[in-house]
Amino acid sequence: MDMSEHLTALAEEGPALASAAREAGPEAPVPTCPGWRIRDLLRHTGMMHRWAAAFVTEGHRTRHPAHEEPSLDGDALFDRYAEGHRLLVDALRAAPADLECWTVFPSLSPPAFWSRRQAHETRVHRVDAESARGGPLTPVAAAHATDGVDELLAGFHARTKSRVRTRSPRVLRVRALDTETVWTVRLSDRPPVTVRGTAALDTPADCTLSGTAEELFLVLWNRLPLSSVDMSGDPAVAGLWEENSAVVWS
Repeated sequence: MDMSEHLTALAEEGPALASAAREAGPEAPVPTCPGWRIRDLLRHTGMMHRWAAAFVTEGHRTRHPAHEEPSLDGDALFDRYAEGHRLLVDALRAAPADLECWTVFPSLSPPAFWSRRQAHETRVHRVDAESARGGPLTPVAAAHATDGVDELLAGFHARTKSRVRTRSPRVLRVRALDTETVWTVRLSDRPPVTVRGTAALDTPADCTLSGTAEELFLVLWNRLPLSSVDMSGDPAVAGLWEENSAVVWS
C-alpha cells in the first residue's frame, strides 16, 4: 500500500473513532483495553496523534517524549481529539518527500512510515471505541488488514522490545485466506523473525492460524479472541503470542 492510501484511511478512521466514542460516552468501559474508559482511549489516541505530528513538523531526529494530554472531558475532550487528528493529517499531507525524522522502525520514508503507523494505530483504537459502544464493528478492508498484520509481525515484533520469545525454537504460520498471504514467524529466545510469502513454506509450522485478513489483524492485535480464526497444531505456540505480544506505550 502507498502513503496516499494510508493517509486516506487515517483521515477516515479518526472521525469514525470519535463517532463511536460519542455513542458510547466518556464513562463507558473499553473491554478491549482493560482498565480504560472512553475518555482514556481518546486522551491516549489524541496524545499519539500529536506526538507523531511533532516528528513530522519539527523534524526530530531522535525519539522524544509525548506531552501528557490535559484532563479534559465532555465536548472539550472531543474537540481536542478532533484538533489533534486534524493537525496530524494536515502535517502528513504537507510533509516534503525528503523529510528526515525519527521513526519507530525502518521504512521507505518517514512520511510514509507515520502515515502507515498512525492509520493502523487509529484503526485499532476505532475498534476499541466500537467495542465499548457495542454492536457490529466497521469492516477493515482486506488490503489494510493485510498491511496491518505485516506491520505488526515484520515491524513491531522484529524489534528487541518484543516479548514473544521461547527457549525452544518454534514456528508460527499465519495465513490470510482471502488475500492468499502467508507469514512464517520463527520464534526463539531472540526477537521473532518473520518471512512473508512462499520462501519459508518448506519450514514446518508448529502452529498455523488461518482466517480472513481482517480476522487475523484483529486477533493478532488482541482485539478478537484466538477462537475467531482457525488454528491447527500446538495451541501453546499461539498462546505465546496471545500472552506476550501486546504493544505497550512507554
